[in-house]
Amino acid sequence: MVEQPPDDLDLDTVFQALAHPIRRDILEQVADGPESVSNLAEPHDVSLAAVSKHLHVLEDAGLIDIEKDGRVRRCHLNAAPLSAAFGWLTRYRVFWEDRFDALAIHLEETEE
Repeated sequence: MVEQPPDDLDLDTVFQALAHPIRRDILEQVADGPESVSNLAEPHDVSLAAVSKHLHVLEDAGLIDIEKDGRVRRCHLNAAPLSAAFGWLTRYRVFWEDRFDALAIHLEETEE
């Protein structure tokens, strides 16, 4: 049986935030260090308002922190929710590896 994650982790919100390719790209951009909102918007063919909405989704999921520096807003990666999501996925990876190992043993036994 697979263990459930602690209640204080909102994995639904994290996975929902990761579900959009622009938000995943933004996370990759801020993984290298803090970036301004305008720098984050530059490679995407969407309005600055759309990028701002994506940033709010990421911020609500706890994946980024947005800090104002005068007129510039800088975004920083917060990897803790990613770590929680990775831990949840790892439990399922182990579960499926065990199942595939059992299947391989069963197939070997039926061949003999």
